[in-house]
Amino acid sequence: MDHQPVDETEILGVLRGVMDPELHDNIVDLGMVRSVSVKGETAHITIALTTAGCPLRATIKRDCETRVESLPGINSVQLHWDELTPEERTRVMERARLKARDTAAPSQIPARTRVISIASGKGGVGKSSVTVNIATALASRGLTVGVLDADIWGFSVPRMLGVDSRLNARPANSDEERGKIVPEERPEGPGLLKVVSTGLMVDTEETALMWRGLMLAKAVEQFLHDVDWGDLDYLLIDMPPGTGDVQMALARLLPQAEMLVVTTPAVSAQKVAIRVADMARRSHMPVLGVIENMSAFTTPDGTSWPLFGEGGGERLANEIGVPLLGSIPLEAAVSTGGDTGQPVATSEGPASRAFHEIATRIFEEIAPPPDMNACSASVIAEIPVSLKSEKTSDH
Repeated sequence: MDHQPVDETEILGVLRGVMDPELHDNIVDLGMVRSVSVKGETAHITIALTTAGCPLRATIKRDCETRVESLPGINSVQLHWDELTPEERTRVMERARLKARDTAAPSQIPARTRVISIASGKGGVGKSSVTVNIATALASRGLTVGVLDADIWGFSVPRMLGVDSRLNARPANSDEERGKIVPEERPEGPGLLKVVSTGLMVDTEETALMWRGLMLAKAVEQFLHDVDWGDLDYLLIDMPPGTGDVQMALARLLPQAEMLVVTTPAVSAQKVAIRVADMARRSHMPVLGVIENMSAFTTPDGTSWPLFGEGGGERLANEIGVPLLGSIPLEAAVSTGGDTGQPVATSEGPASRAFHEIATRIFEEIAPPPDMNACSASVIAEIPVSLKSEKTSDH
């Protein structure tokens, strides 16, 4: 039987059924198909992989051959391999992350909760201290604040908040439901802190977790899907430093997440912190602002000593186009509070005031909780009450 010549459009059409198993999208829309041509009954296809040694190459090859050879008029497929340029790889990852965000499975985090990840480009800038003190300051306003310690290897949140009980689980109510992990709670004035950390799962704080990338991402997924967080105004996530697996998992699992970047005044910290802001934007995660930690040490006579340099927070904020939310002075009480489980935000002093001022900006200006009273769902919920009242008044 004679067949009409196969054109490139038909081949591209069937190649849209070839999925990159790692990026969860088809190789055509990801821009991995360099060229397609037909010579006689042979299709010549050039595919660019994220890396030349991609372990999924055999899977992609098999799928391409199976689908293209199913076209009438094509008896063989000749695949040619190439590697994406850094710029192309960036575009591919941006598309893959956006698609992952759009198809993210629902988590246990309430839709009204403001989710804020606290991130830094490097370790040693006091990111965990900033997280627990902002959480404490927000809770002191009468809010319910979740604190998720996503620094799986370097967990320190439990010690800083004085929480040392083991995490417990609530059994499932039915065969279809899974049991849920129950966060540890710490009252804070009129508010409440809810804490989840791998530090509340291991025997001691000195226990080393020998986990690799996939296990880290799965741990974050479990904290979001298998924890009974209940009602939350905010969820603050203490991120590990850098731009690795946990950051990628968060962007995929929590599309509503936003980010605060922590840096010190040092130029080196500022330059490294730009990377985490760039990662957030490539993952379509809004950056809310910058917090400068360890800004200066002030002596009792009022003399200020910028021991770690000056201006890093302001420079970083200007460079990425977000506000500098505040500068935390270098104060011994911050370290002491973290060691004793009494965050400095529970006391008085310059550092405490700085944390409360940042919390006020977050609550009132940068990321206020949504006003549920203005939502249509709240209005609808009130309708039966009104009707019932009117009916009662008629009799």
